[in-house]
Amino acid sequence: MTKPRKKVQPIPRDRKKLHQDDACYVLITCKMPSADGKMQVEMTYEGDECLAAYLIESAQEFIRPLV
Repeated sequence: MTKPRKKVQPIPRDRKKLHQDDACYVLITCKMPSADGKMQVEMTYEGDECLAAYLIESAQEFIRPLV
């Protein structure tokens, strides 16, 4: 039995539009792979460091069924 999927909300490109009551956010971006297969990945977060780590860990559990 699969878990019900949670709704994923896109992060606004203009970070000023994030909700004032949001405690934390994590933004992970990547460039297209280069000819040699390498990919540049960047991560930005705002808020509590421990909460950001929790969000990333929780996202892995959310994404894992898709892989």
